[in-house]
Amino acid sequence: MGIFSIISGRTFRHGIHPPQHKAATAGKPIRRLDFPPRLIVHLNQFIGRPARPIVRKGQEVVRGEPIAEPAGFVSVPLYAPATGVVRDIKLMPTARGPRAQAIIIDVHEASTQQVLYSTPPNNLAEMSREELVAAIQRAGLTGLGGAAFPTHVKYAQPPDDETQVDTLVVNGAECEPYLTADHRVMLEEPQDIVTGIEIALRACGAKRAIIGIEDNKRDAYEVLKEHVKDHPEIEVALVEAKYPQGAEKMLIKALLGREIAPGALPRSVGVVVSNVGTLAQMGRLVPRGEGLIERVVTVAGEGVKRPGNYRVPIGTPARFVLREAGFEGAHAEIIFGGPMMGNDVASLDTPVTMGVSGILVRDDKALPRTEKRIWPCIKCARCVEACPMYLNPSMLGQLAQAGQYEVMEERYNLLSCFECGCCAYVCPSNIPLVQLFRVAKAINSEKGD
Repeated sequence: MGIFSIISGRTFRHGIHPPQHKAATAGKPIRRLDFPPRLIVHLNQFIGRPARPIVRKGQEVVRGEPIAEPAGFVSVPLYAPATGVVRDIKLMPTARGPRAQAIIIDVHEASTQQVLYSTPPNNLAEMSREELVAAIQRAGLTGLGGAAFPTHVKYAQPPDDETQVDTLVVNGAECEPYLTADHRVMLEEPQDIVTGIEIALRACGAKRAIIGIEDNKRDAYEVLKEHVKDHPEIEVALVEAKYPQGAEKMLIKALLGREIAPGALPRSVGVVVSNVGTLAQMGRLVPRGEGLIERVVTVAGEGVKRPGNYRVPIGTPARFVLREAGFEGAHAEIIFGGPMMGNDVASLDTPVTMGVSGILVRDDKALPRTEKRIWPCIKCARCVEACPMYLNPSMLGQLAQAGQYEVMEERYNLLSCFECGCCAYVCPSNIPLVQLFRVAKAINSEKGD
């Protein structure tokens, strides 16, 4: 029998409780989006070395066909999300601002949603741990919760690290306001998640898995509880709905009581963390030997007439997704991800990538902070009380404004900040603390290169 538990009152310290704004999409089934006329598949849409194109301009490709190969171990291949012709390979807009190389595909009209590229299935029962890790890389899987870190790298045993992973933490928290894509995947694709967990356990060497779900998703808890009842190695646990409960270090603390040292990774305490969306894709793609070509994206916000969760081909421009969801505006602020950690998109031609879990049309009433006047720090310490990493955002902010970037890193643990936005959210002076920290990290990184 599987293990089921409700961990009430156990969570991490600090954090915040922003309005959830999930009701508009949480109850709506996932809908498949049509193909856009053109796809923009970026070569660097994951952490690591950008993939290398293996197609040429004018070449016809079919849905599911490899179009780029990994450029090393910390890299993954890319696959054609739809059947069409490679229009070009050139620099295109990204969510983070700078343009990057992308494969542009003109999609054939009336293209089928069926995967046309034939691949031999994997015989999982006969595969070694190393072969499973290689199969996960071939599937092009990355962290679909937003980080887009290659999944196989997490699972592989580093050659210079003897630490053994004993627990796979499955992240079903989805603590960002508005986002409900993971919630719907847990409700609609539980068997794929369980299959993915079984593959992941063998690949990373862990003996058990624990699925952490916030207590505002009890229906997902009940569904997964039913599906793991014959899997004693898998536990399902409810934790407090709180932001940023879905951050790796916070969820590990809530579920296992283990604390990760500054600068260390979950592996240092015997844990690997994977998002439920990633594992659902793993459970579907790896047995078939297929590659990642689409993902579930929450579309919500002001002016969206058909908010919901859509299965979107990777490379679909935001403009097309929003039009299909009934948004007719032209000048609204668009965020890829959630309101706390997402990125503003400068161009509606920016495409959906592996790490885009949501497309949010900014609601000025719900998210007014950047429109307000910025005042000097009043030393109220609200940011200190909110920071889940026990940092001093007030001091870090003042050092950033003074250009003392190296001091921020050397004396005040800047690199422990994972930019959750709690400090900026509670700041009564509306100081853009997260933006200041991002600038400081970027400048320090450039100096170190």
